[in-house]
Amino acid sequence: MIAVTLPFWVVLPAAGVGSRMQADRPKQYLLWGQRTLIEHTLDCFLDQPGLSGLVVALSAADDWWDELPCARDSRITRTAGGRERADSVLKGLLALRQLGAVDADWVLVHDAARPNLTDSDLQKLIHTLADDPVGGLLAVPVRDTLKQVGDDGRVSATPDRSLFWQAYTPQMFRLGALQQALTDALAAGASITDEASAMEWAGMAPLLVEGRADNIKVTRPEDLEWLAHRQH
Repeated sequence: MIAVTLPFWVVLPAAGVGSRMQADRPKQYLLWGQRTLIEHTLDCFLDQPGLSGLVVALSAADDWWDELPCARDSRITRTAGGRERADSVLKGLLALRQLGAVDADWVLVHDAARPNLTDSDLQKLIHTLADDPVGGLLAVPVRDTLKQVGDDGRVSATPDRSLFWQAYTPQMFRLGALQQALTDALAAGASITDEASAMEWAGMAPLLVEGRADNIKVTRPEDLEWLAHRQH
């Protein structure tokens, strides 16, 4: 597939602490090889010809970012994150406005600790959604049998797994629509776990674009061990 030429912006929400990693720093600053996870993640986007700009939403207490070479990259803008992911993404979108982004512009939101995004998946997402009226996200069909669990910890049902997909990132939506959806959902106290859920709450149906299952998000120590056995 040819390189992406469609203009787009990127927001990386990275204000979380990643407590499940039980590490001495936020998980995006853990090493994969000789570089941090967030540096690898940024590399997925920085040399794309369609990139208009990239915002990283960080905690005000973040003492690690300024130590990285990428902190001085003119293509990257730092902004303050929020309490939850949705808050950080919304702040990132507002920062894009300051950089000149407008309602109709495409924005890709990607997890800072999801460093194994392939160029082919990125190209596929952008080309598939280029003319879509809503936008969408990378996702993977569920492979294993699913179990619904009751309050007693016992299985209450076995749903049809063919109806379920795992939501990955990037998730790609128009700036204006996503900003409005997040703003309204947060004001209403809705449970927003990703950008697609905000768009769903607003009454829209994002498109699923099948991606690679190895585009994992580092959440637990074993995820980092898995990455360590791969080329980087």
